[in-house]
Amino acid sequence: MKKGLRIFELTMILSFLLSISFPSPTFAGDPLKVTVSIVPQKYFVDKIAGALVDVSVMVLPGASPATYEPRPRQMVELTGSRIYFAIGVPFETVWLKKFARSNPEMQIVATQAGIERIPMRAHLHDDKDRDHGKAVAHADKDPHIWLSPPLVMLQARNILDAIMKVDPANRKVYETNYRAFIVELVDLDLKISHLFADMGQNTRFIVYHPAWGYFARAYGLEQIPVEMEGKEPTPKGLQQIIGDAKKDRIKAIFVQPQFSTKSASTIARAIGGHVVFADPLAVDWEKNLMQVAEQFKATLK
Repeated sequence: MKKGLRIFELTMILSFLLSISFPSPTFAGDPLKVTVSIVPQKYFVDKIAGALVDVSVMVLPGASPATYEPRPRQMVELTGSRIYFAIGVPFETVWLKKFARSNPEMQIVATQAGIERIPMRAHLHDDKDRDHGKAVAHADKDPHIWLSPPLVMLQARNILDAIMKVDPANRKVYETNYRAFIVELVDLDLKISHLFADMGQNTRFIVYHPAWGYFARAYGLEQIPVEMEGKEPTPKGLQQIIGDAKKDRIKAIFVQPQFSTKSASTIARAIGGHVVFADPLAVDWEKNLMQVAEQFKATLK
């Protein structure tokens, strides 16, 4: 995407998000107890609400949002939450209904509301598909919207609306923090856009789990996933990935700490490359996203 067009689009988004007026604060209230599904959401809520909220995270560090099962202690603690911020990760399909039954007074907020999610796409496994530009689409939509700064801007608005509705007394604080957060997101997005501005045709990178689709789309890149639907590639598919990696001179396989590195290591050895960790669930969301972007850039040179 051209730099001028990118700046124009971000300016329009920023103007829209920051143009909404808010009523003045009334009285101070107690800190809110809220729960989020994954660690990056805590970063977003903390940016907007700061010390006015006490945030609990459902999917504990090291666990996968695809298969997570809450611990009994977490279910007990959930009864004290005023808001649950969902994000569309797989474990919520079963557990959100149980969360609602355990705490009927708790508001469940879909922070992904208003975001058009894309299908998770598999790698092209044969030349016929490649020639016709076809891809195998995952039946489910990609939940990893928190890895795209422009989409986080929309999530931030949903978070702000929910918090202000439950705690109108502190709306001025939330509004001020929200505006500052949006400015930070725009700055981060422009930095990453600049990082990939001169990539030309060299835009493909290999990941074990397809978590970086929205990131890739935002910055003109293409991720090649090894694993789809929790399944290892077929021998034919694995050879296709290895062959394409050699053709494109790809020397790094990106894996996240929540998954095994066995298959990634096999591919890395076959292409004379190495395994690189890229965590989509890191605590310091902004710092981590910039570091991952720099790692992608280094492997694409």
